[in-house]
Amino acid sequence: MPITVSEFSLVEQTAFLTAYARALDNRAPVPILGDKLSDRVVGLIDYDFAAFRIPASVVRQTALRAKMLDDRVRAFTTANPDAVVVDLGAGLNEPMVRVQPPEEVDWYSIDLPHVIALREKLLTAPPGEHLVAADLTAKDWTAGIPVGRPTMVIADGLFAFLSEQQVIALFAHTIDYFDKGELMFNDYGRVGWLSSLGMKLAPRGMFTVLRQVWANPGFTDPHTPQRWEPRLRLVEQACLAHAAEVDSFPDAARRVTRLAGRFKSVAGKARVLRYKF
Repeated sequence: MPITVSEFSLVEQTAFLTAYARALDNRAPVPILGDKLSDRVVGLIDYDFAAFRIPASVVRQTALRAKMLDDRVRAFTTANPDAVVVDLGAGLNEPMVRVQPPEEVDWYSIDLPHVIALREKLLTAPPGEHLVAADLTAKDWTAGIPVGRPTMVIADGLFAFLSEQQVIALFAHTIDYFDKGELMFNDYGRVGWLSSLGMKLAPRGMFTVLRQVWANPGFTDPHTPQRWEPRLRLVEQACLAHAAEVDSFPDAARRVTRLAGRFKSVAGKARVLRYKF
């Protein structure tokens, strides 16, 4: 019997949006991420996923950014087999299963209590994964996470739902606690008034949820987080439009994406940013 999730807030329901996008990618003739686990999870939840009406472009972007994050975590854990990986706002995503890090790696998946409770019902945590139910705007989410080991902190789709001040505070607490490591997250660039208006006027579907919970105007310059937090140092900006996987997109989507990638302002609307601290 499908699991009911009627108690989930709108912010918590964004976990369903990204899970469904990954599931739709898995059903594509040529998947980008090929996340079979997300496809199975979606089938176990009593929720009207089809009502999201996720555009194909969003499906591709969600899958591609997850793959880009996975690739970089895999490289980090291969180079640091005793690493700690901290997944902020983990949702129903299970990148540890896809990355397959060395067995000495400890992986902390952190999200709000309802989401973590649902994960415990739907997903079997692999060896080395630790689930943490916590509010990331508080400072107790780091309790019990080891320090003094190579650490990578990742966030996929989280920062859009936190205010700029909350993100700045989260960065500061992360560095205060871990002292040294890497921080990596996906980014949407600056969300200007035109983008905000488009979200408000968009048809019903995923934007019905997003326009109510989107809290962050974002930024254009990838060095902006360094001005917020001087202990950060940008080491990589990877635009999705430049990724090799774009070659597998359908013809029209491939041409449009490659064209967009020629314009810095457009390519920066979908990117993965990585910093050292």
